[in-house]
Amino acid sequence: MAAAADISAPPERDLRRGWKVVARKELADHVLSARFVVLLVVLGLAAVGSVYSVANAIREVAPGATGTPDLFLLLFTQNADPIPFPFYFFVGFLAPLLGIGFGFDAVNSERSQGTLPRLVSQPIHRDDVINGKFVAGLTVIAIMLTALVLLVSGIGIFRLGLVPTFSEVGRLAVWLVVTVIYVGLWLAFAMVCSVLSRRAATSALVAIAAWLVLALFGALLASVIAGVISPTGPSPAEQLANLQTNLTLSRLSPITLFQEATQVLLNPAQRAVGVVTLEQVDQALPSSLPLGQSLLIVWPQVVGLVALTVVSFAVAYISFMRQEIRA
Repeated sequence: MAAAADISAPPERDLRRGWKVVARKELADHVLSARFVVLLVVLGLAAVGSVYSVANAIREVAPGATGTPDLFLLLFTQNADPIPFPFYFFVGFLAPLLGIGFGFDAVNSERSQGTLPRLVSQPIHRDDVINGKFVAGLTVIAIMLTALVLLVSGIGIFRLGLVPTFSEVGRLAVWLVVTVIYVGLWLAFAMVCSVLSRRAATSALVAIAAWLVLALFGALLASVIAGVISPTGPSPAEQLANLQTNLTLSRLSPITLFQEATQVLLNPAQRAVGVVTLEQVDQALPSSLPLGQSLLIVWPQVVGLVALTVVSFAVAYISFMRQEIRA
């Protein structure tokens, strides 16, 4: 009996590790795919262009910038001619393409090629398929974003001769984690589209359309709806109510949550997000916040991004588990 138990133990261990097998295979496919190279080149060019321009601008004013606190973080938050946008803006706008690119055909491509029934017929649990695909996509995203941050840091060190302090490294590390969560949300949403749609082209169009609507028209839609809910008027109370409603509606978008978290994490001098009154500005002392205090300010935004990611993946997971595969 003991020998029989020993013989049956390895298959059980293999079943529990099935998602690792799927993740390893998907990770290799992602890294060797053309989309990996294309997305990395697009984000890399945007990062190099914006950071190189900022580095040149900082070098021109280097004598007057000596002693400026958190000078290294300006590489990620400032813009200079001829690139009108800072690095974090390109990440917030273009990084969702990473999640969409690695998730829009995660399931329906297997179904269209007829490999999904054979995949689930292997000695692995059914949920290991979607778990492994999500882990592989998130791992590739983390690798690419880490490479971009190291690239930007390397350019800053080479062009400016600046070495980031421990506090700056900590802020960049926390921001990198938040960015991975943000892009992981788009990966989970793209997987929802892949599970619910039979064709990869349809799921890609839906995911890209949602991204473009939120990125280009999200602020406009929030402003229009806020004007209906809380119409603005001549009194300061009405104007403040309209601004607060607009901000609340804007925070329904993950792009707004990521931008607010980024602005606080990469700018130690920023002490609040949202609507700030003149009394609050007058009473604030011009000083840099420690990382812990900055993280407390944007903790609701971070929790919101995590919650949206979990909900999106849960929808993809439940939908996949309820679908008929062998038909």
